[in-house]
Amino acid sequence: MAKPTPWLVPAVWTGGAMPAFALAVQLGQDALGANPVSTALNRLGLLALIFLTLTLACTPAKTLLGWVWPQRIKRQLGLLGFGYVCLHLLMYLGDQGFSLGTMLDDVAKRPFITVGVLAWALLVPLAVTSTDAWVKRLTFVQWKQLHRLSYVCTVLGGIHFFLRVKKDVTEPVLYLAAVGALLAVRAVAYVRKRRQAA
Repeated sequence: MAKPTPWLVPAVWTGGAMPAFALAVQLGQDALGANPVSTALNRLGLLALIFLTLTLACTPAKTLLGWVWPQRIKRQLGLLGFGYVCLHLLMYLGDQGFSLGTMLDDVAKRPFITVGVLAWALLVPLAVTSTDAWVKRLTFVQWKQLHRLSYVCTVLGGIHFFLRVKKDVTEPVLYLAAVGALLAVRAVAYVRKRRQAA
C-alpha cells in the first residue's frame, strides 16, 4: 500500500534546498552587501539552527497535537540541518583561506568557534548513521541512544549563536528558549511513559 502524501519528502528536500540556491545566486550577483561572507555565514548558520530545531519539534508535534506526518520527514530535516552546518563551516574555512592551523587557533581562542566545531563534530556520526541500514546494524535501541546527541547538538548550536552575537542577543535567546521548551515536552512525555509502564 502506498504511503499517504508521497509528495511530502520530495517537497521537504526541494524546499530545504531553496535557501541555499537563493544564497548562491545572491553571492554570484554580489548582492549580499558590504560584507558578503559574513552575511552568508550568518544565513547558513541560522538555517542550520532552524532545521535542527524543526527536527526536535517532530516528536512534540505528535505528543501535543497528534500529528504523525512530521515523523516521516524528521530524517530529512536533520540531514538538511547537517548540510547547512557543513556549508556554514566550509564558508568559514574559505574565509580563513582553508587554513587548518588558523581554524585550530580559533578553536583554542574563541569560545563560539569551539562550541560550533564541537556541534558539527557531534553531528557527523548522526548523519553517517541516518540510513535504515545503520538502524539494523546498530539495532534500533542503540541507534536511538546515539541519535539523542541531536539534542546536545541543537543546544550547542544555540549557544554558538548566542556567543557569536555581540550586542542584541534576543534572537539566540528565543531559539534557545524554543529548544528548551521542545526538550521539556519530550522530558515530560518520557516521565509519563515510564510511570505508566511501572
